[in-house]
Amino acid sequence: MSQSPSFDTIHDLIGVGFGPSNLALAIALEELAETNGHALDALFIDKQSDYRWHGNTLATQSELQISFLKDLVSLRNPTSPYSFVNYLHQKQRLVDFINLGTFYPCRLEYNDYLKWAAEHFATQAVYGEEVLRIEPVLDKGEVEHLRVICRDPHGREHSRLARSVVVGSGGTPKIPEAFGALRDDPRVFHHSRYLAALEQLPCAQGKPMRIAIIGSGQSAAEAFIDLNDSFPSVKVDMILRGSALKPADDSPFVNEVFTPDYTDLVFNQPSGERAKLIEEYHNTNYSVVDIDLIERIYGILYRQKVAHQFRHAVLCRRQVETVTSNTLGIELTLRDLATRQTQTHRYDAVILATGYERRSHQNLLAPLADHLQAFAVDRDYQCLANEGFKAAVYLQGFCEASHGLSDTLLSVLPIRAREIGESLYQALGKPAARPVITAHTLKALA
Repeated sequence: MSQSPSFDTIHDLIGVGFGPSNLALAIALEELAETNGHALDALFIDKQSDYRWHGNTLATQSELQISFLKDLVSLRNPTSPYSFVNYLHQKQRLVDFINLGTFYPCRLEYNDYLKWAAEHFATQAVYGEEVLRIEPVLDKGEVEHLRVICRDPHGREHSRLARSVVVGSGGTPKIPEAFGALRDDPRVFHHSRYLAALEQLPCAQGKPMRIAIIGSGQSAAEAFIDLNDSFPSVKVDMILRGSALKPADDSPFVNEVFTPDYTDLVFNQPSGERAKLIEEYHNTNYSVVDIDLIERIYGILYRQKVAHQFRHAVLCRRQVETVTSNTLGIELTLRDLATRQTQTHRYDAVILATGYERRSHQNLLAPLADHLQAFAVDRDYQCLANEGFKAAVYLQGFCEASHGLSDTLLSVLPIRAREIGESLYQALGKPAARPVITAHTLKALA
């Protein structure tokens, strides 16, 4: 691994990842710069080569599950030029979207909206570099700055300095233990790689395949529908532990758990009460499917019965006991949780629609573990730190346990961005001119 020289500017802020969370922050910082009379020097680093939001999951039938009004800015500033409505206006599709009569754009369009917004911050974004770790820079026993180590596509490491870091790197695909040994098998892949992985399979050339989908949530259901609609040569088994596909509860009163006020409510509770509130509304977000999609899947299965042509199946109450692979396919031994009987099925490919873990921040911030208080955060999403830690670390999308279910979703992005932005201005104060670090300063930071 080659090591490149360090960049010689101390940024006010480095954002890890440039997904919706940090993009909303970039917009909020632009607004706050006008209010405060000066801009913060912010840089956002994303490992993707260009702007994409869940790019490999953007199947044609995939729709957003929240209102377009919960975009990057509207809850905070409905007159912002970065609103979804202005995006539609700029793209000359506003009347057409109104005629759709929906609050829920397709994910392809929402991805295009995010890309459009990100283009306005091209000079503040670095693409194609993966942040590996964030290290403390000690000066007389205190941490004044942070060193952000990245790796570019050529394998070279780069080092940048910052007074604060906002980690918004998103979730990491969750791979069930039974499939751990097949991580490198192209026939077994997480839903996060759906489109790219399918292109490498024989069904992309119209050849027959039998595919298993593991999971009972929205991603699993969307994959089922896409395989049914786009790949007529494919037979699908959806395999889930539950007794049925369950609908997401998006009724009006329940949706109030995704409001900024509810974030205050959750945060102000003792930890035990927080956990109860999150568990109570677990069915708004996890292992649930939009009712329209459930009805579509049920309709497909019913028409199979009418025609006596059984192409797909939804296998409920099934637990994957063992997984083996050979040249003939992937063999799954499934246990029926009702009868306790087992049965082995052979598939040509397996899609793991098994969700995401939210622990990547712990690996990135591991060098700071002695300075941070177990990655706990304050109300403004700033990590609690020990005395002598003068830098600032913020988390976006890793605070569900303290801030509620909306933390990993799009619902509160504009408000959270403002809260973090205001905290950054308060923590950093008015920056002095910092054109280039002197040799004396570099020696102190080494």
